[in-house]
Amino acid sequence: MLSYLDYPFFRYAMAASLLLSICAGLIGTYIVARRLTSIAGGVTHACFGGLGLGYFLGINPIVTAALFAIGSSVGVQWMSGRFNLREDSAIAVVWALGMAVGTMFVFLTPGYVPELNAFLFGNIMTVSAADLQAFAIFTVVLAAFFALLRRRIVAVAFDADFASVIGLPVRFISYAMTVLVAVCIVLTIRLVGIMLLMSMLSLPVMTAEIFTHRFAPLALWSALVAALCSLGGLALSTVIDVPCSALIVLLLAAVFIVARLSSALVRR
Repeated sequence: MLSYLDYPFFRYAMAASLLLSICAGLIGTYIVARRLTSIAGGVTHACFGGLGLGYFLGINPIVTAALFAIGSSVGVQWMSGRFNLREDSAIAVVWALGMAVGTMFVFLTPGYVPELNAFLFGNIMTVSAADLQAFAIFTVVLAAFFALLRRRIVAVAFDADFASVIGLPVRFISYAMTVLVAVCIVLTIRLVGIMLLMSMLSLPVMTAEIFTHRFAPLALWSALVAALCSLGGLALSTVIDVPCSALIVLLLAAVFIVARLSSALVRR
């Protein structure tokens, strides 16, 4: 009797979930510590503009989404530095602009765009071997970047002003991390979708933050929480006829609530 593990698409989904968990742990820890959780939402929604443009022009929407994601992430850093604009305000600009541009081009695209639902809501079961290979390469690059610049990244994440005073390359790290966030978002849009991606990058870290505030353990526990919930969501999706991306985020939210309540009870 065949099990789900006998199907390549399910094994690809499991491997993609584990890779996403590693990336979510590293990137999520940085953006939560830097108080830039909304940048994930801003860049993710800016990608919608690239998706709409790709469908309108008849080219691969992932390519245009990547251009929009990187452009918007760099634009946030540029606007906040050039015009002394708060980063959350700059994020709001690219968020609104990306959604408006995407809506316009989707409306102008002839016919119906069925593939758009996969990007909006995610379908981890559609991950191909090529997608998995690209995401594995990105995970290695991200891990290597953190390994080489860990102390500098931690300093910038927790206190960028102090890091600048002591001469650390704050601008380089900020730009590099925002680009890495953008690339991660583009590669994972099809896994959990535009609507749910921000939860994947923030909820595991928020859960781990209840128990530790050190960067390395925070990233490790975040990745572990994300991996367990991702695999749990995949397992539940084989029993319940519900998109696994939604189940993953529901599990993440449930784990966060239980951890928060347990911590509050222990402190009493």
